[in-house]
Amino acid sequence: MSEQNQELKRGLKARHLNMIALGGSIGTGIFLAMGDTIYQAGPGGALVAYGLVGIMVYFLITSLGEMATFMPISGSFSSYATKFIDPALGFALGWNYWYNWAITIAAEMVAGSLVMKFWFPNIPGVYWSLLFLIIIVGLNFLSSKAYGESEYWFAGVKVVTVIIFLIIGVLMIVGIIGSDEIGFHNYFIKDGPFHGGIKSIFAIFLVAGFSFQGTELIGVAAGESENPEKTIPRAIKSIFWRILIFYLGTIIVLGAIIPFTQAGVSESPFTMVFEKAGIAGAASLMNAVILTSVLSAGNSGMYASSRMLHSMAKDGLAPKLFAKTNKRGVPVNALILTTIVASFCFLTGVFAESTVYVWLVAASGLAGFIAWVGIAICHYRFRKAYTHQGNNLKDLKFTAKWYPFGPILALIMCIVIIIGQGYSCIKPDGIDWSGLIASYIGIPLFLSLYIGYKIKHKTKLIPLHKVDLTYGEDKNLDNIEKKILELN
Repeated sequence: MSEQNQELKRGLKARHLNMIALGGSIGTGIFLAMGDTIYQAGPGGALVAYGLVGIMVYFLITSLGEMATFMPISGSFSSYATKFIDPALGFALGWNYWYNWAITIAAEMVAGSLVMKFWFPNIPGVYWSLLFLIIIVGLNFLSSKAYGESEYWFAGVKVVTVIIFLIIGVLMIVGIIGSDEIGFHNYFIKDGPFHGGIKSIFAIFLVAGFSFQGTELIGVAAGESENPEKTIPRAIKSIFWRILIFYLGTIIVLGAIIPFTQAGVSESPFTMVFEKAGIAGAASLMNAVILTSVLSAGNSGMYASSRMLHSMAKDGLAPKLFAKTNKRGVPVNALILTTIVASFCFLTGVFAESTVYVWLVAASGLAGFIAWVGIAICHYRFRKAYTHQGNNLKDLKFTAKWYPFGPILALIMCIVIIIGQGYSCIKPDGIDWSGLIASYIGIPLFLSLYIGYKIKHKTKLIPLHKVDLTYGEDKNLDNIEKKILELN
């Protein structure tokens, strides 16, 4: 197989990259789950939980940004683990991440069909799911630019919705819209603003972690970015503050307008606020936005999983046929396998919803957090190897602040979230064993991939002086030439 039909095309512009990172973290977590988080922990508890997770995500994406700017490849943290730590870890992280997004595509297809029932209650949901899958596969089959462009507009709808919501919410709080000034007295009803205390904050901590998942897509997209050394740092610097303003701003506004005792998941809190503001057709409007979120998540899932599989094939961690790309730079075989797996998972959701599908979704639940752990460890090792091999940190185009504190804190917080997955299954009247097993099933799956590869290939931790800091492009030829001159 010739080299040219294994390469991806750099078709993603700066605006695509910005929206991929931003859109990746704004989804049903903010439009639906936010009401339930405020109900569980009160507005104060939700602010603390999302603020803490926001800090963790900041450290993770700056860590990823440093590596992705230096080495922009689609395999991202799977390739970094293979090069900087141990191929067994790269193998486990890559397949774990691929599987996570393949399951997510199936879950979003189910969610999409449920949204459509709002408008078309008599049409079977499976038809909508099939239509959405065809659209997502079609967009990804065209080119990386088609994915980037569609994601730009999908994410744009979500971003505009949140901005309008925040503006209307502030105007309602100060009394410009609505019958009277709302203020912040809803924060202090009953035992607010910290309803349920630390226990509730910890429970929301887990939900907040899921809400922020998708920010790491910027690392996967780096491999197809037009000018990664400039676009990635710019996207990383702006993205964190936007996400924090959107999430914390939404909690502040919701907590003021809707008493936390009335919030929940039966209706989108956005719908409740828009209805209070007197906006006609608020439920239809928000359903359309939620449908956009579903399509965005499925679109991103197809992109991320196919690119991860392509990169693993190039690294020798997956069958070579998945490394092949067409003339537009699309890894077609990787796309086909991902579509087949997503379709299989979706069918298990239709025909065996109470058994197979529930376990599949549960198993993918921890995959995002495991990927975050991988990012933190990879960055720690990358920086160690970079300085150990005599390189100057000033030569890096983008450096993560607060090293090594940042990746270490992010690693600890991720581990706390992973351990705490089964927290809600321990109840005063006993332990929900099936729920507890479902919460942790992702861990033995990941460990079996890691240990199985390690035993088969007898891999070991790569010594710092042998860590490969090149990735076969022109800029690395300069590094090789420098080393030859040093040896002479």
